[in-house]
Amino acid sequence: MANTMKRELSDIEATAQDTLRDVFEKVPFLKVKSIEREKDGIDIIVKLSLVDNKQILLVEVKGNGQPRMARDAVNQLIRYRNTYPDAYLIFMAPYISEQAAEICMKDGVGYLDLAGNCFISFGQVYIKETGRPNPFRTRRDLVSLFSPKSSRVLRVLLNNPGRVWKTQDLADESGVSLGQIANVKKLLLDREWIMKQDGFSLTAPWKLLEEWANVYTYRKNEVRNFYSLKSIPEIESDMAKVCKEKGIEYALTGFSGAARFAPAVRYIRAMAYVYNTREDVASLLNLKEVESGANVTLLGPYDEGVFYGTQMIDDVRIVSPLQVYLDVKSYRGRGEEAAEALLRDVIKPKWLKEK
Repeated sequence: MANTMKRELSDIEATAQDTLRDVFEKVPFLKVKSIEREKDGIDIIVKLSLVDNKQILLVEVKGNGQPRMARDAVNQLIRYRNTYPDAYLIFMAPYISEQAAEICMKDGVGYLDLAGNCFISFGQVYIKETGRPNPFRTRRDLVSLFSPKSSRVLRVLLNNPGRVWKTQDLADESGVSLGQIANVKKLLLDREWIMKQDGFSLTAPWKLLEEWANVYTYRKNEVRNFYSLKSIPEIESDMAKVCKEKGIEYALTGFSGAARFAPAVRYIRAMAYVYNTREDVASLLNLKEVESGANVTLLGPYDEGVFYGTQMIDDVRIVSPLQVYLDVKSYRGRGEEAAEALLRDVIKPKWLKEK
């Protein structure tokens, strides 16, 4: 693993060299004299020739551009000033988050990522480019952070944002291994979304939820669509009764769940998670499976974590507001509106209360 990470960082540094050259060769009054790697412990040293001056750039390259890595890079670069007092400092990574960019600029350090976002300012040179999307969003750390097992940990943290967790307690509550907790903890620390104290607690739940929602879709579950002659309220009520009688684990989600938390939400399709017994529920409710015109959707959960934080409302089980938010957010239009209403009126007030 360590050797793989070293090779990946070496590849990033090689790409970083090309990116630096491309950026500066576009400035008419600049000439790139040399670009050297790994000299004096510095990842990259760039020597530039201006019209009547010379400039040295010291570049620190990291495998990711999250805030914690940016702080480490900035601190390292500032130490290099002991040897190169007149050098301009630049942090580089595959993609640099907005928060990481702010950290750099606050300390007078430039930044440049492989997506083309940058802020570089020295002498007569001023280069700024922002808003370019992250082309590396599917990279390994994101996949790991939002994997099924990791998602169990995130649900616990987001449903209890004010709590300070011990590692073992969080493992017990989320039902995952201590190793999994350590992995999630590192990824959240890199983003500075948790704070270490006597244990650790979530400090930026809205940022975590936003990034999760950007990569989540309810279609990662097994989706089956049905039609019933009954009304939506009747279908949901019957489902609750049948599942209770048969001991079947279920919970409403989607617009069915959103309407319980935000009554203004209107909808024409019932949606529910049903654990491992979807055939039985469909048969017991006399549902007919259809390819179009459905008014009932049953989801086979991609992980049992979707049931964390369920609650009873009017004798019907509902997934947590957090899970409802994730499920409706991936519906364009009305789904996004319902998600925002849920975030504004239910989720954020709870976070503020427990902070």
